[in-house]
Amino acid sequence: MTTILIVDDDVHVLKLIDIHLRKEGYQVVQAADGMEALNILSSRTCDLAVVDVMMPYIDGYRLTREIRSRYDLPVILLTAKNQIEDKEQGFSSGTDDYLVKPFDPKELLFRIKALLRRYDAQPDELLIQLGNTRINKKSYEVHTEGRTLLLPLKEFELLFFLASNPMQAFSREQLIEQVWGLDYDGDERTVDVHIKRLRERFSKLTADFHIKTVRGIGYLLETKRV
Repeated sequence: MTTILIVDDDVHVLKLIDIHLRKEGYQVVQAADGMEALNILSSRTCDLAVVDVMMPYIDGYRLTREIRSRYDLPVILLTAKNQIEDKEQGFSSGTDDYLVKPFDPKELLFRIKALLRRYDAQPDELLIQLGNTRINKKSYEVHTEGRTLLLPLKEFELLFFLASNPMQAFSREQLIEQVWGLDYDGDERTVDVHIKRLRERFSKLTADFHIKTVRGIGYLLETKRV
């Protein structure tokens, strides 16, 4: 049975999420703060964590970083804040998804199911080989020319998505939806910034691929012709 860890210092939120998850057949483990959550994870296996941001002792951002450094499980952050800076801090800490309170429990269930499907993907779906470059979504590493690169989360996910669909052009709006999510309310220019960073990292390092600008549309990843 799939086990979900929910971490929140609000007992009403814990109870609400617990009821809906159990109705869907999930096993639920509750923690009232980050310290308790880490103690639970050290002694039992969980498949996904739902983590509140504002908590005593260890806040949700720090807890997410701790989970990321120790365990291989997806994290959804819950917060009452809706500012882009808070979302940026959440994704920088390594969260897989972000949900603003108050939220519809059904939406949380949709996101949980989507993340579990992603993490349960077959190994060959998590590995892309472009010439001598290997993009590994299990470890979130890129291996090329004898080097191993650990990219920031959204840079990696953007590269992985483009590499999964080579020679296919995507608009900025489509890339935002695929990488940042439907509820992202920031500027589309963030795509340009991330593309620029990827080009700076790889243009002089490998010729296995490059990201082209498609005028009037957006971007595509072009692979080296053999």
